[in-house]
Amino acid sequence: MQAQEPNVLILYASYGDGHYQATKALEKSLNERGIHRVKMLDLMAEAHPKLNDLTRFVYMQSYRTIPALYGLVYNMTKDMKADKPFAHILHAFGTRRLEEYLKTERPGVVIHTFPQMVMPKLRRKIGMDIPIVNVVTDFDLHGRWLHPDVDRFYVATEEMRQEAAAIGIDPERITVSGIPIKEGFGFGAAKSASASDAEVTGARADSGEKESEASTALPTLSGSVQPAPFAESHAHEFAAARALRRSESPVPGISLDPARKTVLLMAGAYGVMLGLRRVCDLLLEQNDIQIIVVCGRNEEMRTGLAQQYANSERIQVLGFTDRVASLMRMSDCIVTKPGGITLAESLACRLPIFLFRPVPGQERNNAVYLEAQGAAFVSRTADELAAQIASLLGDPIKLQAARDRAAALGHPHAADEIADDLIARYLSDQPAEVTS
Repeated sequence: MQAQEPNVLILYASYGDGHYQATKALEKSLNERGIHRVKMLDLMAEAHPKLNDLTRFVYMQSYRTIPALYGLVYNMTKDMKADKPFAHILHAFGTRRLEEYLKTERPGVVIHTFPQMVMPKLRRKIGMDIPIVNVVTDFDLHGRWLHPDVDRFYVATEEMRQEAAAIGIDPERITVSGIPIKEGFGFGAAKSASASDAEVTGARADSGEKESEASTALPTLSGSVQPAPFAESHAHEFAAARALRRSESPVPGISLDPARKTVLLMAGAYGVMLGLRRVCDLLLEQNDIQIIVVCGRNEEMRTGLAQQYANSERIQVLGFTDRVASLMRMSDCIVTKPGGITLAESLACRLPIFLFRPVPGQERNNAVYLEAQGAAFVSRTADELAAQIASLLGDPIKLQAARDRAAALGHPHAADEIADDLIARYLSDQPAEVTS
């Protein structure tokens, strides 16, 4: 009898892009390890499309227009137990659709990248012995993830593991894996991690550090040549120069001066620029700083910024790009929203993070955690943000310390490690068996 190929179901949701990105990263890692039957199911969208559209609209509107209310609801339900009536309601949506899928496909494991815990009760109901796994996609642990009948948890940090254990989850069922992200994020794109570590530690600030060997004319990352007016006045290698030396592939539309510090500003994550134009203006007052602004799919923002800064060579504006990992390695710091995936990508690239006006809820909690760890800086005003950036980039010792903290928290291979662990623990050539 021919063995059946292992079968994996990943349940996600479309409330923001992070859950989907984590799901895609896991799918790719499983595929690369020979697990090709991987089904990605947006359960709410498939089971209740109209309700899904409504709840997504309410979520986005509350998040953008009344974030305090969103944060209040999030924090009020943060310690919610799985046996509470409201939890039963939340975890009931999609039951019929999921039951149909389980009986038809009989997956070897079900993975959640969003905490819609339909599976535990359904598993008992239909009597299928299917392992249930939760992959948490933030640096904050909401109670919805912590269902006692989940077999395994993958979390971002040791603190989250301890928090889950403190409320009764067996610590042996919790793995500190990091958040799964796409491949390509990481500091060592051209060299091994050990070589990267040696270079970084060798460039630490101390009295014996060598001066930069840059000449009076340095190539840019696009291959042209520009003067380097600051090369002699800075002893430390900036990210653009490091990326050039490491043969980072050029990014279309970007030409950086290796003698300047680079700020990566993920403007598209904010939807509107808010006070970020003010930040750009303040940063451009410092002649040794250059800025990359990524507007994502916000074409109106991209056009407006490109026109406003058309005469400045030190600010370059992009729309959507799939080269974010390269841009991170070319940059000395990043300004972004504190979504779990972007934070994990930044940490994997050892990039100090500036978080501007984080909204209440998981994003503010993410920000508070990373700020306490020394890898991020939180600001409420454009002037405060610009001052924080100038302070960090102007202090090589402080900058290296922030890079070290980011490196300590980064897990660039989280998706691969989770996939390896899942295969070792749960995936075999047999479908799930009906036990009753």
